[in-house]
Amino acid sequence: MTALPLVESKGRRRAAPTDLWSHALWLTGTGVFAFIYLPLLVVILYAFHDANIVAWPFHPFTLRWFGTLVHDRGMVDAAGASLKLALLATGLALAVGVPGAFVLDRFEFPGKAAFERLVLLPLILPGVITGVALLTFFSFVGLSLSSGFPLVPGWPVVLGHGAALTSVVVTQVYARLRRFDRVLEEASLDLYASAWQTFWYVTLPVIRPAVLGSALLVFTLSLDEIAVTFFLVGRQNTIPLQIWGLLRRGITPEVNAAATVVFAVSVVVIVIWARLLREDR
Repeated sequence: MTALPLVESKGRRRAAPTDLWSHALWLTGTGVFAFIYLPLLVVILYAFHDANIVAWPFHPFTLRWFGTLVHDRGMVDAAGASLKLALLATGLALAVGVPGAFVLDRFEFPGKAAFERLVLLPLILPGVITGVALLTFFSFVGLSLSSGFPLVPGWPVVLGHGAALTSVVVTQVYARLRRFDRVLEEASLDLYASAWQTFWYVTLPVIRPAVLGSALLVFTLSLDEIAVTFFLVGRQNTIPLQIWGLLRRGITPEVNAAATVVFAVSVVVIVIWARLLREDR
């Protein structure tokens, strides 16, 4: 579309409507990005604040708060518990979600259309509702919140994260399977490959980016999850709960340093996930 020419008005040039619209969109976009990312930038900035309290003026630059995190036993244990919880939840989500995606793609059963629409329900529901529901269920079946291994949150919180995030794997892998040309599998079987060989050498390479991408996304979401974790975790804190506990004493540079580390890890994982998603297309 060709922009309208500038219009003369009383000896001055007036911007064309399309130019005004472009400027308005640019200002709106800038405002939206500032609203989203400016608080994050402030958190990151004050992680390097060379003072004991978060206050203006800013005193640049120090790494001592990251050193404090490394020597904080509670924070180190919480980080280890969060990583183990995220890995276990990711494994559980993959173990349930990948077969679930194949069931949705390869089989017809009553209520399939409704199930396809309800598969995202665990992500749509508020975390408080999910946490209360899972806590009630585990109490009903007699599963203790502290049942687990040392330095690992109890199995109920692992099962809770897996149940809440399995839908991520199902939707990602199912969407890839729907774009998969089944003729490739038929050709493999016609060439006397077994069903297992067909899956390993034909199907899996095609869906691998979706599987890996969904695993990374589940890992990130589990690492940052707090609502379900709050209701189901046992005696061991995770990183979000540990940070929340530190906030009771006020916002300190140590809290900002911990949030910066979590943010950096999440960004790295999400960038890798985005690259896998782009390759999948």
